[in-house]
Order: sequence, then structure tokens, then C-alpha cells
Amino acid sequence: MRIGFAVPMSGSWATPGNMARVARGAEDLGYHELWTFQRLLYPQGHPMGPAYRDVHDPVVTLAYLAGLTSRVRLGVAVLNLPFASPALMAKQLASLQSVSGGRLDAGFGLGWLPEEFVASGVPIERRGRRAEEYVPLLRRLWTEETVEHKGEFYELPPAHQGPRPPVAPPILLGGSADVALRRAGRLADGWISSSREDLGRIGERISIVKEAARAAGRDPEALRFVTRGVTRVRPSGAPGREPLTGSFEEIRRDVDELAAKGVTEVFHDLNFDPEIGSPDADPGESMCRAEVALEALAP
Repeated sequence: MRIGFAVPMSGSWATPGNMARVARGAEDLGYHELWTFQRLLYPQGHPMGPAYRDVHDPVVTLAYLAGLTSRVRLGVAVLNLPFASPALMAKQLASLQSVSGGRLDAGFGLGWLPEEFVASGVPIERRGRRAEEYVPLLRRLWTEETVEHKGEFYELPPAHQGPRPPVAPPILLGGSADVALRRAGRLADGWISSSREDLGRIGERISIVKEAARAAGRDPEALRFVTRGVTRVRPSGAPGREPLTGSFEEIRRDVDELAAKGVTEVFHDLNFDPEIGSPDADPGESMCRAEVALEALAP
């Protein structure tokens, strides 16, 4: 099991200085990976929760962290692919892969918030079919000298896009519907769970992804299964305790149980703890608690 940590991305504690402290601390403590996430808009009056109200751009954040670290991998879970063209996305991530020394993990989702689609000028309908065209085109732009494409959603005249990354970033797909899980098995290098994932059923999700990979003639054991660990440090022994909520000992046991269900990587994400990632939380106290957790949960 590989263990990662999410950098401060939302709320009052998400300052460049705190991002740097978490990133450098995670690298020093032997964490395998650092993670970010995307939220383009927070519609007025929306009930999605305070963790989404003020979120830094994940690609810019990872570029910043790439210059502060040298070993730890850098991931985004996830970029909503309909919001940018494949050519623009390929260019940005190829550059990030290069400046980071090949440490990027590129996670993608379809998006779900209607207001973000309106703001991006893209219809929310048929976004699954859009992904089927998008992912192979990304890989071609990263690996082929000249690319030409005319599909249902995207057109690219014969063109060269460079510099291409020395090694193409792994593509991981999110989604919890069966069709999204099967798509990850057919097209991606792995699957990423969402912040709302029922961790008690994650073994079922992994089985669907693996079966789709097997049916497509791919090796299901070569895939990565990354869990966003919405981690909340609380007193032990709480009745009805949710996975990854409780004492450090309880959280570590939960991680072991996830590994037994087929999860290959867990990253602890404190951004979704309202006592830490909320815009109303005290930023100094949030950072102190995060550093305690960073050390206590280190691999």
C-alpha cells in the first residue's frame, strides 16, 4: 500500500506557505505522493459544503510544488476533462510532467456541476462519450510526432505538439457509476475514488474495474486503485465510526482494511474535515493539526 497526503487546497489554511510545509514534510517523511483537486466554481447558495468554496487551481499548485520537491509524486484527483480542450490539457500536463521530472499522476473526471459546464461553454450531456474520445487523443498528443483527429466532439488538423513528455503521465479516471468504472478498466491506468465514496463498498467498485479491463484484454493487476481518504482525526471509540475517522490507530487499521479490498494507494485528505478545511477554521490551528497528522500517519 502506498500512502499519500493532500496539500492544503481549500479554506483559510490553503496558503502557499502551508502548501510548501506540507509538501516538504511529506517528502521528508517518506510519503509516496501529494494530491490536489479541482473546483472551478462555487455557485451562490449551493449546498455542496465549505471545502469547495475557495479552491486553488490544481495544475498551478502542482507546478509550484514541483519546484519545492524532488522525489514525491504529484497528482490531481481530478481534473474535469470537458472544461478544457484535449490540446490545451495535453500541453499543460506535458509541461508539468517535464518540469517535475516525470512525477505527475493525471486524474480525470467528467464533472457534475451544471454551473461549471455553463461557465465553460460545454454541454453537460454526453460527457461520458466525450471522455471516450478525449483520453486516447491525450495519449496520442503525448506520444506521436504528428497528430490528426476528427471525431464527434473534437477536431485537430495535422499538427505537431511539443515538447512531448519523456514519459507520458499515467491517466487515472474517477467516477462511481458502473459505466464510469468500466470505462476506467478499458481506457485508464487506474481508478480514483471520490470524496463521497462508500469505502465499505470499494471492493465491489474495484471488481467492476478489473473485470472491464480483463474483458478488454488488459491486465487488471497492472491497474492502480487510488482512494481519496477523507480523513478526520477524532477521539477513539466513537459509535458508528466512519472509515478513516477516529484515532490515528483506528485510521491506520482502516488503511490496512482498504488494502485487503484491493486498494493500492490511499491519500489522506484533510481538506474535507470541516474543522480544518473550512474557510471559517482558524488557519494556524488547522496547520498545527495537519502537521501532527502528517507525522502520525506517515508510512
